[in-house]
Amino acid sequence: MASRSERQTKPGTVIAKANAKWVSYAHTLFASYAFMAALVVGMKLHFQKIVRNEYYGYPDEWFPSVSATIGDRYPERSVFQIFIAVTSGPRFALCFLFYIIASKPGALFPKVHAVIGLLRTFTCGGWVYITSTDDHDWHDIFMISYLVLTIPWTIGGIFLSKPNTTSLKYRKVFATSFFSMIVPLVYYFIQHKVHHVAGAYTIYAFFEWSLIFFDIAYDAATAYDFGSLEFRIVDMDGITNRSVGKQSKSSLEANTGGFFSGLTLSGLISFFISIYNSFIFWSVLTSLGVLIWYFPLWYMGISGYEASLFSTIGAFFLGLPYLAPLLARYPQITQLGQLIGVAAYLVPGPSDRLLTVSAGVILATMSLALEFWNVTARPFLGVSKATSFSIGFILSVITKLAFYANNPIWPIMHKENGGLNIEGLILGIICAVLTDRPQTGAADTSKSSKQGCFFWSAAGVGGLIFTMHSMLSDSSTLIYWAWNGYPLTGPLPIPYGALTIIACIVGVYIGVVMKDFASSFPAYAIGVIASAGLYYFENWFGYYFSLVFSVYIMAIVPGIFEAASFHPPGRTFGVAFLIYSLLVLAHVWVVAYAFVPGGPLLRERSDIVLGISMFFIGLGVYGLSLVKKPAVQPKKNSFTFQRLKSVTVLVLTLLTLATSIITYQRFDRPDPEPYHPESKLLTAGIWTIHFGLDNDMWASEGRMRDAIRDLEIDVIGLLESDTQRIIMGNRDVTQQIAEELNMYVDYGPGPNKHTWGAALLSKFPILKSTHHLLPSPVGELAPAIHATLNVYGYPVDVVVFHSGQEEDVEDRRLQTLGISEIMAGSSNPTILLSYLVTKPLEGNYLTYVSEHTRMNDIDPSDWDRWCEYILYKDIKRVGYARVSRSTITDTEIQVGKFVVGVDPTSTNEQIPEAQVPEDMRFPTMFRGDGVRGHRYHVFDEPRYYA
Repeated sequence: MASRSERQTKPGTVIAKANAKWVSYAHTLFASYAFMAALVVGMKLHFQKIVRNEYYGYPDEWFPSVSATIGDRYPERSVFQIFIAVTSGPRFALCFLFYIIASKPGALFPKVHAVIGLLRTFTCGGWVYITSTDDHDWHDIFMISYLVLTIPWTIGGIFLSKPNTTSLKYRKVFATSFFSMIVPLVYYFIQHKVHHVAGAYTIYAFFEWSLIFFDIAYDAATAYDFGSLEFRIVDMDGITNRSVGKQSKSSLEANTGGFFSGLTLSGLISFFISIYNSFIFWSVLTSLGVLIWYFPLWYMGISGYEASLFSTIGAFFLGLPYLAPLLARYPQITQLGQLIGVAAYLVPGPSDRLLTVSAGVILATMSLALEFWNVTARPFLGVSKATSFSIGFILSVITKLAFYANNPIWPIMHKENGGLNIEGLILGIICAVLTDRPQTGAADTSKSSKQGCFFWSAAGVGGLIFTMHSMLSDSSTLIYWAWNGYPLTGPLPIPYGALTIIACIVGVYIGVVMKDFASSFPAYAIGVIASAGLYYFENWFGYYFSLVFSVYIMAIVPGIFEAASFHPPGRTFGVAFLIYSLLVLAHVWVVAYAFVPGGPLLRERSDIVLGISMFFIGLGVYGLSLVKKPAVQPKKNSFTFQRLKSVTVLVLTLLTLATSIITYQRFDRPDPEPYHPESKLLTAGIWTIHFGLDNDMWASEGRMRDAIRDLEIDVIGLLESDTQRIIMGNRDVTQQIAEELNMYVDYGPGPNKHTWGAALLSKFPILKSTHHLLPSPVGELAPAIHATLNVYGYPVDVVVFHSGQEEDVEDRRLQTLGISEIMAGSSNPTILLSYLVTKPLEGNYLTYVSEHTRMNDIDPSDWDRWCEYILYKDIKRVGYARVSRSTITDTEIQVGKFVVGVDPTSTNEQIPEAQVPEDMRFPTMFRGDGVRGHRYHVFDEPRYYA
């Protein structure tokens, strides 16, 4: 064992080091966050309570004082106390470091000043953790002591500062500002307390908050002092298995093993800012299609608003003289600009909201192009940028997992339906303002031709972004590509959507540590095989291919984007997004072929679209192979790479943990139970839901949930429900309804079956289900689900069916024959929940309701029908109601009540409600004007039958 003197003189090994200015940064960050977080939480949860004082409340007083904000209300008090506790560490370190700088041999005042700083810190803890409710006297004693000690601390800090320094200048500014606030503070306090002036306390509160700001800012000036100091951890005896002795810089960089070596606060903050900026990019881009879809949905064809899709080619504007270098120098401009797409939720009109989002998309694509321009200027910067871009994408997917397949900052969301728009916007503004661009200066575009044609890279970027968007932007999309009904022979979105996300996370990590392999043609071959496998196979086998596909797509991101960085950003990313936009149109054409020009060319050909997107990615891989690598390659054992790997592993670990927690919370729910088991009642409904967008272009799942719940529907068929496409947001409208109402779900034919969707939600277990695509030689495909439910121990068949359009007469005749055979072949009690497009008692109706099918109309006397019908056989019909749609969609809800286990014989004789057992009646809340725009209409009341 070495002696103490030997250890003091031995150089040792520097294990870790950090600049002392981070103490100042941490102190400023945590102290500011403590107050601001308490303010935000208090304003959101207890606004009117914390602005109220003993004389006035809202609206006379409309901003809270500091004491009211951080005082006795939960949870803001706890949030404040937690972060003040976190601030204590940097606070003590700040006092110590300032003493180190200010102290002189034999000088007494620096020691006194340090003691004052420590006492001031302790008194701060006194008034923070002893509230006025706990002990009013001691709270005031600590508060007054803190304010009194602030005077010598502030003046002493100025006195001890070195002359003519930046820190001294800021100390004088903030100290002067602090003390100048006291006079108006006292004046308005007197106006409030003595003269009882309305609104005076709100003005007083602003001066009180300014004291907090200037107090924190005063101490933040120490960052200029501490920049010349450095913390080091030195291993004196080799206990960390490092070689003892003095190390050279190169050996130190080579010896940086361990997942979390090299992490710095500045590096983490910068990385998180890039991630959130990427999250904003993906949120804005993925929202565009949803808003566009609203218009052809209502126009029943091309509306003209589809042209907004080409706002994605905004990067072409970077070809204008001087624009690209200017925006590259000030990246905050485009980062703030893309937030226009987030703020669009404030625009009420659908068309204006779409145009607002389009403006945000233009700036978002310009921002992305500049983000990767010249990233090869610094070692591993391209990998770092691509990794944060990918993680931002995954963050958007995890966010959708947490919010039932909706992104809470999309402009179809707002506070009423679960949106977090304002929170996302505020955080986006902060990150945009703090954005930097390490690859300063413009790239040498003359070298572009030496790195191959820009088109190869543009094709790769376009194909890659389209593939990420269309296949991976929601964790349930690839699961529904493999979905084949019950009994389960494949994955469900919960919990297995988490596997898709984890596969993407693995792909990101591979892209960092094995970038060269991920960008090679052998890896590309694996990706192509996986894409073919997920297309041609279903169930678990097809999903396994999907997982491999997910890993590959995310792993290729760094290589594709680094290759693009060698070329001018305007034309490279402009062409890339032009390719992306054309692929999006093709992606829509495969299902909307009946409504678009040239539609039959791509009818039901998702294989062509998937193949073309993979072909474009292949062109990107080819373009990457043409890039001439520098003679001296940056080493992966360098400090820079180890730091990148460490922060990537840290963030990916956090994302994996978040995914697991969200999945567990959503998966852990009780078995569904019907509403009236005592009567063996089955309430069934049919509703065409317009893809989950209401008449004002807001997501409508929550409103649909409320209507289905209040109508006590046990089994419901949802039509126009397949939203797993770019143009519909890659959403799943069944998730929120099914989970919050505790129902089983059969999503129906998946997105690779090219229908508009038919879904079945049931309170009863689904024993088996089969998906059908009815004949459609001309028009749109007609989906159907034939499911057998366990209804109180009895097998009951439910068929959900969406017929073709009125114009396609032969299609509808063939579909009628097909669905009639399904019903005729059922030996169980059967209910048809359908969209038939026929008049009652004539035409195809007579095939549905016939001796062959043995199906009965729920109410043959209801002549005012065209689309929705409920038919049944071998089950006791009790009642029937038609409920208005409100502004949720363009189609009503039809509901029928049935009883199982009894004689199914019934007549069409109507009976008064008084003769019906109370638990078999329809809810009374929908009578008269109803609730939330839903009411019994057509008959103005339910009908019941003998």
